[in-house]
Amino acid sequence: MIILRKTILSSLFLVILPLFANAQTQLTREEYVEKYKHIAIAHMEHYGIPASITMAQGILESNSGNSHLSLTSNNHFGIKCKKNWTGEKVYHDDDEKGECFRKYPSVEESYRDHAEFLDKSPRYDSLFVYSSTDYRSWARGLKAAGYATAPDYAERLVRIIEENKLYLLDREEGQKLYAEAHGAEPTIEAEMPAMGREDGVNPNAYRVTINAHRGYNVYRTNNVCYILAKEGDLYEHIASLFAISAKVLRRYNDVAPEAQPSKGDIIFIERKRKAWEGNVLMHTVRHDETLYDIAQAYGIRLRSLARINRLGVEAQLSNGQTIKVR
Repeated sequence: MIILRKTILSSLFLVILPLFANAQTQLTREEYVEKYKHIAIAHMEHYGIPASITMAQGILESNSGNSHLSLTSNNHFGIKCKKNWTGEKVYHDDDEKGECFRKYPSVEESYRDHAEFLDKSPRYDSLFVYSSTDYRSWARGLKAAGYATAPDYAERLVRIIEENKLYLLDREEGQKLYAEAHGAEPTIEAEMPAMGREDGVNPNAYRVTINAHRGYNVYRTNNVCYILAKEGDLYEHIASLFAISAKVLRRYNDVAPEAQPSKGDIIFIERKRKAWEGNVLMHTVRHDETLYDIAQAYGIRLRSLARINRLGVEAQLSNGQTIKVR
């Protein structure tokens, strides 16, 4: 009888131990943010989605990476298969029983797919009108566009952002501000070298359509709107479509009074910023690139960029040279 009791207790211990161990290894919200915030910030710079929104959705949809769906499929944003999904699938009870959800090879792939899902789905186009620091409008917009069925979805996101000070991640030097607010040392992540500080980032390697106006797609970089010139375009024609004068439009784009655009040129329809508002510090000059090219790519005023680097606006640049963008 004693032997039997010991056997039963031993069996129970073996069953309970892994459950206890699993409970001990669950991520807290703070640990979850610390683990993935660098991806959210990188995606904010590439797509314009507030890092705070990405992190809040990840926390809410995956229970800080501890939900059954996230653990079995690396799906941290509750994205369902949809008709165009060709990757792996898992089935999980949600609004209905046994619904199809996307499965990813890694959490990083889930974050990437989340950014592209918002970027490429027409229903979310209106969100990109909002600044990447306007998390409240993004939260309301996600709910209005039908991202989730919960009636208080926007309020939940805002509550998570404000309780955890995630809005700090949306600001310049966001990682540093967040670390200081939470009493930690800021970390430098190496998982995404293509977006690192030393190599810089080409903002025009991606384009997020925020709207369409009179036959032109309107894009945003550095929180400034621009279009791409078409064949035969004139500044006078573009200016009339956007209800500004040709003189002001040329001034926005740092060009001479008689200049005309070429096909594919970036034409800013708002005044550019004095510096890059993202976290990248430096740009590495590519072959035949000019200071004007960099100013247009980053949405920075040419004279401001020259002043930051103590250069003339016509300065000759060399391949591999580093240029400060803020």
